[in-house]
Amino acid sequence: MSSLSRELVFLILQFLDEEKFKETVHRLEQESGFFFNMRYFEDLVTGGEWDEVEKYLSGFTKVDDNRYSMKIFFEIRKQKYLEALDRRDRAKAVDILVKDLKVFSAFNEELFKEITQLLTLENFRENEQLSKYGDTKSARGIMLAELKKLIEANPLFRDKLQFPTLKNSRLRTLINQSLNWQHQLCKNPRPNPDIKTLFVDHTCGPPNGARAPSPVTNPLMNAAVPKPGGFPPLGAHGPFQPGPAPLPAPLAGWMANPSPVAHPAASAGPMGLVAPNNAAALIKRPRTPPNNSAAMDYQTADSDHVLKRTRPFGVSDEVSTLPVNILPVPYNSQNHGQSSYSSDDLPRNVIMNLSQGSAVKSLDFHPLQQVLLLVGTNMGEVMVWELVTRERVAFNNFKVWDLAACSMPLQASLASDYTASINRVMWSPDGTLFGVAYSKHIVHIYSYSANDLKNHLEIEAHVGSVNDLAFSFPSKLCIVTCGEDRLIKVWDAVNGTKQFVFEGHEAPVYSVCPHHKETIQFIFSTATDGKIKAWLYDNVGSRVDYDAPGHSSTIMAYSADGSRLFSCGTNKEGESFLVEWNESEGAVKRTYHGLGKRSVGVVQFDTTRNRFLAAGDEFMVKFWDMDSVNLLTTMDADGALPASPCIRFNKDGTLLAVSTNENGVKILANADGVRQLRSAENRPFDASRVASTAGVKPPTMNAFPPGSAALGASIVDRNTSVPTMLGMSADNRSLVDVKPRVDESMDKSKVWKLIEITEASQCRSLRLPDSISAMRVSRLIYTNSGLAILALASNAVHKLWKWQRNDRNLTGKANASVMPQLWQPSSGILMTNDLSDTNPEDAVSCFALSKNDSYVMSASGGKISLFNMMTFKTMTTFMAPPPAATFLAFHPQDNNIIAIGMEDSSIQIYNVRVDEVKTKLKGHQKRITGLAFSNVLNVLVSSGADSQLCVWSMEGWEKLSSKYLQIPSGRAVNPLSDTRVQFHQDQIHLLAVHETQIAIYEAPKLECLKQWIPQERGPITHATFSCDSQVIYVSFEDGSVSVLTASNLRLRCRINPSAYLPPNPSMRVCPLVIAAHPSEPSQFALGLTDGGVCVLEPLESDGQWGTAPPAENGAGTSTAASAPGSNQPQR
Repeated sequence: MSSLSRELVFLILQFLDEEKFKETVHRLEQESGFFFNMRYFEDLVTGGEWDEVEKYLSGFTKVDDNRYSMKIFFEIRKQKYLEALDRRDRAKAVDILVKDLKVFSAFNEELFKEITQLLTLENFRENEQLSKYGDTKSARGIMLAELKKLIEANPLFRDKLQFPTLKNSRLRTLINQSLNWQHQLCKNPRPNPDIKTLFVDHTCGPPNGARAPSPVTNPLMNAAVPKPGGFPPLGAHGPFQPGPAPLPAPLAGWMANPSPVAHPAASAGPMGLVAPNNAAALIKRPRTPPNNSAAMDYQTADSDHVLKRTRPFGVSDEVSTLPVNILPVPYNSQNHGQSSYSSDDLPRNVIMNLSQGSAVKSLDFHPLQQVLLLVGTNMGEVMVWELVTRERVAFNNFKVWDLAACSMPLQASLASDYTASINRVMWSPDGTLFGVAYSKHIVHIYSYSANDLKNHLEIEAHVGSVNDLAFSFPSKLCIVTCGEDRLIKVWDAVNGTKQFVFEGHEAPVYSVCPHHKETIQFIFSTATDGKIKAWLYDNVGSRVDYDAPGHSSTIMAYSADGSRLFSCGTNKEGESFLVEWNESEGAVKRTYHGLGKRSVGVVQFDTTRNRFLAAGDEFMVKFWDMDSVNLLTTMDADGALPASPCIRFNKDGTLLAVSTNENGVKILANADGVRQLRSAENRPFDASRVASTAGVKPPTMNAFPPGSAALGASIVDRNTSVPTMLGMSADNRSLVDVKPRVDESMDKSKVWKLIEITEASQCRSLRLPDSISAMRVSRLIYTNSGLAILALASNAVHKLWKWQRNDRNLTGKANASVMPQLWQPSSGILMTNDLSDTNPEDAVSCFALSKNDSYVMSASGGKISLFNMMTFKTMTTFMAPPPAATFLAFHPQDNNIIAIGMEDSSIQIYNVRVDEVKTKLKGHQKRITGLAFSNVLNVLVSSGADSQLCVWSMEGWEKLSSKYLQIPSGRAVNPLSDTRVQFHQDQIHLLAVHETQIAIYEAPKLECLKQWIPQERGPITHATFSCDSQVIYVSFEDGSVSVLTASNLRLRCRINPSAYLPPNPSMRVCPLVIAAHPSEPSQFALGLTDGGVCVLEPLESDGQWGTAPPAENGAGTSTAASAPGSNQPQR
């Protein structure tokens, strides 16, 4: 075999090993004889698998090849013989003697006779030479050490014991390079090549009609890296795959990057589908290729790959795919514009100094209310600052809540020194909890709302210091901790039970970094000896073992979009390293220059805007552009910083908190941050201050008031600096009869009044361009990235609008100021649902979007269709009517399970992977019109045209409760009127939408907390929470849109149709569906009866839709009432 052929075998071995084809790997090792896997051999010997041991050896040597080989086989067979004697299995021993050991008699007859005589002994240890033979395990260990020496000395094994040094996925890389070269030779290279096979050379077909868009503007360019106008690529293997199963599943891999914001179930249902089969490989080789600014990604969503897997129910080849991880193809003429952020966008201006009283150890901004700052100190103090008022709104000293429950070592430590420093503070993703890691054993979890701290969990997490904590969501909200005891532990965030313990570090674990790729959840951990490991949520052990640069104590962090991994740390010699990692190779991709050497401490760092890095170093804050290794700029924040200050950006990167050496925190802001604080400061009404005046404690953020009370400050308005509305009953008595007084000196313009928007100049509105036949819009949703809008028309045709990143739209997100493109693939095909025999106009439409925006599952009265969002191809269809599907929702914990609401009033729990209905839920009398899952409560809520809500357990699918909507008396109601449901961000409170009302229920008991009944506007057509659940957008049949404050269902703004529709007396147009932007709380889109889609935003100068009304101001002539049956009179 030639040298290149031999090297190809090594590449194939590497590929098979990375893909976990373990048996095939070792079979090829044996058959080729090129690499003797000593670790595998050791496992076989230790396990006593003697037949496999000899079979594996036979690929490299035979008994009579040389004296080393003879000795190897003799020792193995002798051990097998002795173990049979030790088991008193003389028949087996005789068989081994005759068949296996007799061959050696020709070389040493005396030795063979001596071995034979062992059969006559009651215990072979009576033989002097075997008197020290211990148990089987120790004997195998001694023999294994001898075998390793013999193998290493055997010339036949020379050059076969060391595997060549290769970069990860070398075979894939070579295939990528070949495809790149083939594509460059194409006569008409397409910007988005369709790689369907490796069996023949790639060629791009001749252009079909107009020339494809240039790489600069092509929205699918570099699809693997989330960019404006593009969708992330298909995950590992295709749409459906079992999450926990290690074996490949046929339909897998829908989502690469789940959205951090749950999409409204009321608009399209929860989204979501799937996990790759090779989770460990995914950590080492993420599917996202490097971000090449002048590159294109071959890996489209329907790329076929090297290996085919079995597929169920006739799914097309495009779906069942294994990733090739194709590398980008460079184009010299192409110039992808980088984001236009400059150093001026960094928060560099000191706007306030907050005094803490002791040294600051950790900082974290609230994920939603970005003007709330959480601080932990070296004296164990934890506090929350509200930056608008510069007030410390919550404070706790270190105190063990239940000393009797503590271990004796902890009690002894506290008896001698009842103090503890804080190592880390961190908010949960929704900001309702935060965690505190202390230097002594303990982790505290607090619930936080309305400036009130409540003890939630006390966990004795580790022996010694708890060095770090983080929140993760493998299947439910969890807390990840690490400590001085060299362990990583995972805890249930609800009840504090221990879920996993990860062992393997040989030094104290310094930090943890939970993350996900596609739907694989994993944890990076770093130790003080510079080791980096990665763990899946299982008991298999570490999947990755790297060395941190300089063997430093390191903190790891991803960019905000999750596409780039960075680490920063300091070693024992005082050298600091800030680097970006190439995850596909487990190697450092880029080392940033400019960090100094220190005598004590570890440098702290943070990332922001997917563009900048910052580190506290040498008494200043240093900044880098992520794409440049050289220092961008520095600033000293007007001095008084320690050598290694703690630093933390808020989510938008507009504010930066920096610790000082005077026991304080400086807040730095850019222009946007200053405007953010000023706009919050200038709000005319702040109900939380009324609360303090009245001496009333606001209710908790996560719980609406009980049924007898109206909705209050339980849900915090994201745009306000502090929690905004107190609990109010219908007659305002929950304020202890204290009226909110307006200061006499206040400008009369600041007195609250309902905002009526009647003209186009009073808001920003944009009707999206449309060249496809106009039919009423039945369903509407933003993509999870916020870069596009998808509509489903009543004629079963989907339309997709994408926004491009340019000078007018730096983020590339959907907005009402820049015209998007009605996007179609070069093939010109449309995504059209399967139709039944009935009139499409009469069919009920429904769809659900995958989390990575690559696929949509949809139905319009016919079969359910699965479409590829990049190519618009129909991947498969299933579940033909009757009955027809009327609503779709994906199970949040199992990506293969879909809840399908049906026309016959049933709900089918359908397993896509095995193509079977697991169970049918029956409880409604009319067709299903809404479904919403709660991961917190582990329930499914359904709604139907019968105006009934039902709650189903996700464990056994039994019905837990049901309730009919309270229809106002005297109201004529359409007998088939839809009822939609959508969970609040807390996943406990439920929005129910009916043509007569908006109502808030508390699941799972379905207690009606609040009801809003419009009196003037006619039937409600649709409604949805904003992305932060702070307001509710309600559309009406008369064309108007009302904006309600979610906490109390009070009207804050009304938008008349004249503000967004051109005058046309001959045509009555109204919105049928409304969708909220996934990350912009003040933006929503309307799907209209004339087939149009409009995007609306408030004026930039306003920043939001009106303001929340004070308690004494009603909501026009609408009714906002507590649940009937309370003691309060209804309005």
